Amino acid sequence: MNEQFRKIFLAGPFKRLVNSETGAMDNNEKQKLLNLIDFFERRGLSVHNAHKREDWGKNFMSPEECTETDYKEISSCDLFVAFPGSPASPGTHIEIGWASALKKPIILLLEQDKDYAFLIQGLEKVANVTYVRFNQEKDYVSKLEEYLS
Repeated sequence: MNEQFRKIFLAGPFKRLVNSETGAMDNNEKQKLLNLIDFFERRGLSVHNAHKREDWGKNFMSPEECTETDYKEISSCDLFVAFPGSPASPGTHIEIGWASALKKPIILLLEQDKDYAFLIQGLEKVANVTYVRFNQEKDYVSKLEEYLS
């Protein structure tokens, strides 16, 4: 296990995945994040994730609270991991920008055959980015396993 990583910030699309009528997040997307949180925690890593923190959309923080909290958590993380979203998730892209500016190691999980913003595709030119392209969950889990060992 790579001892340099103790604290992970896990980001991804959020608000658009929450049904405005039910207040519930899409179950497939929720399970994908839960599986990743479990993957990291089983390896002794601490994971900060806004989706879980805000009860999967049932308890959204105010814009001021979540902005400050996420910035502080990204500032103190050892590794930033994100699904950038396709279509692009505005909040996730801001967090990716913060992680880049704060010189954090970044892993971007990119689904094959999806279109991503040019600044996501070219980020490795200015930041410490590892791109993990995947078709299925097992694809990125095995690549994360390699990265962490």
